[in-house]
Parts: sequence; C-alpha cells; structure tokens
Amino acid sequence: MAISDRVLRYLGSNRNIAGSCLALLGLLAHFLGLAGAYWPVVVVALYGVGALLAPPDRVKLTISHADVETRALREDLYALLRRIEGRFPADVDRAVLTLGEVIDDVLSRAEQLTASPDQLHVVSQTIRSYLPASLEAYANLPRGYALARRADRERSAHEELLAQLALLDAQMRKVAEAIHRGDEQALRDQGRFLRDRFGGSELDLGRPQPPGRD
Repeated sequence: MAISDRVLRYLGSNRNIAGSCLALLGLLAHFLGLAGAYWPVVVVALYGVGALLAPPDRVKLTISHADVETRALREDLYALLRRIEGRFPADVDRAVLTLGEVIDDVLSRAEQLTASPDQLHVVSQTIRSYLPASLEAYANLPRGYALARRADRERSAHEELLAQLALLDAQMRKVAEAIHRGDEQALRDQGRFLRDRFGGSELDLGRPQPPGRD
C-alpha cells in the first residue's frame, strides 16, 4: 500500500479523530490561560492519549455480492459511455447521458437492486444489450440516411433511436421508482415498529393525540 494511502486512512481513523478532539481541548485550555507555558506539550500529550485510548477501526474483509454485481455493471456502463463519446448527434448524447445518470443512481442502491432479480435483469440487459444494440445499429448507418425520413408517416432512423432511448429511460425510471418505494416502505415499517414499541411515550411529545386518547 502506498504511503499516501496509509496517511489518508489514518486521517480518517478513530485514533486520529479522538486525538484531534483532545488536542483541540488542549488548545482551548491554552487560549483560556489554563495550560501554562508548556501548552504545546499538553496538546501533544492529549493527542497521544486520545489516539491510544480510541477504539480501533472496524475491519471489513467480506465483500458484498450485491456490490460485486453492481460494480461490474457500472464498469460496463462507463466503458460504453466512453466508447460512444463524440460519435452521435448532440441530442442523442444528451439522451444517453441522462439515461446513464438514471442507471448509475439505480446501481448505487446495490442491495435493493440485487434483491429483485427481475429488476436486476432489466438493468443488466439495458447496459449490456438493449442500449448498445440500439446505438450500434444507428452508428452503422450513413449519417444522411439516418436523418432522412423514409415516408410521410415513418420515423427517420434518428427519431427512432431517440424514441428507443426514451423507452429505455422510462423503464429505468420505473426501476428507480420501485427501489425508492422500497426505501419508503422500509421507513414506514420502521415508523410502525417505533409507534408500536414506544406508543404513548416521550417520542409522541408535540404530536396531536387522536380524539379520545389520554
């Protein structure tokens, strides 16, 4: 491990945080005139005490299957976005980037996403099949042909691609909404548990009581 990595890890460790807090108390004592002429020694000593007495950081060696799965999908998504950069008209680029942001948000909810195999499959297929297939089919057309209409009622290839991107975007937003609904339901379940567990306790102070309830 590089020295810089070790330094960064230590800066965020419990030992450094505890030591820094006590050292700040030493500085405060100095400004209040309580530490005397040896206040630098006091500050350093307090930092050392805090660093020694602080609980060690928790070590996490296990790797979440959900994180592994979504990390691979995110890498594939980013790789696809890099490959298509500069290859498409501006409106297509905007649509793809917007879709990519929605997918990235979905992938950030690894545990919730992998808990639903159907949703995970849709996201995986969108990244690895649906989206690249649509973009590839368009990219292989001559630009003039892609923009030209075939008949009065028929979309141009350009319009067809935008329509397909809109469909994928709508589907990914449905997945995101389902995940957020799951988070909301978890919050509601927790609230129900707390009301059952602490109903009528101090947690209800300030909340209007239902009629007939003491």
